[in-house]
Order: sequence, then structure tokens, then C-alpha cells
Amino acid sequence: MEMIQSQEQITPMPRIGDEAPCFKAVTTQGNIDFPEDYAGKWVILFSHPADFTPVCTSEFITFAHLEEKFNKANCELVGLSIDGLYSHIAWLRTIREKIEFNGLKNIDVKFPLIEDISMEVAKKYGMVQPNESKTQAVRAVFFIDPNGIIRAIIYYPLSLGRNFDEIYRALIAMQTADKFNVATPADWNPGDDVIVSPAGSCGVAEERMTNTAGLDCKDWFFCTKKMDKAEVLNAILKK
Repeated sequence: MEMIQSQEQITPMPRIGDEAPCFKAVTTQGNIDFPEDYAGKWVILFSHPADFTPVCTSEFITFAHLEEKFNKANCELVGLSIDGLYSHIAWLRTIREKIEFNGLKNIDVKFPLIEDISMEVAKKYGMVQPNESKTQAVRAVFFIDPNGIIRAIIYYPLSLGRNFDEIYRALIAMQTADKFNVATPADWNPGDDVIVSPAGSCGVAEERMTNTAGLDCKDWFFCTKKMDKAEVLNAILKK
């Protein structure tokens, strides 16, 4: 007897360098056409498992508290969960009226939260990880640049709240790399030395080691230079 194996349709997860998958959605701030509505801006698109859950509540309070900080870096926040619009609205009202976290209270979540009952958007972005949960999105974070290109992706399991200092640090580091044509080393923060791109030829490598004006070269492939914190932030942040 011929055996027929049924399996769910699998949508490939988008990767770094891909165009952000397009979608139209209903949100707590009205309808959006993504990423078209955000052309020219960075976007952090993030998912959470469910409304009225404690870890997610702590995250939304934190993101809402930091929204202006992200906006100054030309970055918009867009959230998503596999819940309905009215559930979203009720949850966000509860956050504002009843919940205090880390000394933060009366927090009004103003960025859009996507309704995704059909899981259409979550599946497009690989936010549903069946071995973790078939009915909830994991804590995914997509960094999308002003051209609509995915630049970084971070995934967290359901039980682990995100590190918002790292999310902001990653955003500023990528913008710094774009603006100044440099790379950023481990644990980099604005004001730390940046890495100069490795030499692409023997001649450039030799010059790096003999003419090190403005550079600190440990070897031909590992050169850093100082970059003032004010220079970085003045070039990136809105006044």
C-alpha cells in the first residue's frame, strides 16, 4: 500500500539581506502597508507570543518607554502577535491602567500592534517555530533598513525576555557602519574604537603597517581607529 505523508506547508524564513516580505495588516494604530509605509526609515518588527502574558507585558512597557529614543534614531517600532485587535486594545489599556514594571507605570503604547489571527504575517517571517509552539509566535526581532532590506534578525524563546539595550546598540552599530564605512567590534558602543575594513591587497596591507596615521594596527588585517561618541550620535540621531 502506498503511504502518503501529509505535512504542513513550510514558508522559508527570510534571511539577512533579503527584502522584507510585504503585507497589509490591521493594527492598533490603523491599517499599515508594510514596508511601504516605512520607506526611508529603519523599522524594528518584533513578535510576542500572546497578549495578557507577563513576559510580553514587561517587554511592551519597556519598548513603549524607549520608543522616543528609537524614533530619534530614525527607527519605528511595529509589534505583532497571533491575537485579535480587540484583545490587543484591551491588553494595552490594562498595561496603561494597572501594570507597573521597573518603576514604569501609566505607559501608553503608541506604536502599532498587528492583528495576526490567521498567522499570515508570522509565517511569512518565520515567527512561528512549531517545536516551540504551533499557536504562538516566538520573540523574533527583525531590523529592516530604510530600503526595506532585512539587516539583522534575533530570535528568543517564549520564556526569555529581550535585552533592549542590545537591540538599541545593534541598531546604532549598523547605522554607524553604514554612515562611516566601518565595522564595530565585540561589545562596541558609541565612543569606542571602530574597525577599519581589512586590506584588500598586499600593497594596502604594507601601507597599513608602515603608515599608521590615525590607525592602531595590531597586524595588517586588524586595524582600529578612534571615533568620537559625539561624532557618531550627531550623524545618526535627530536633533
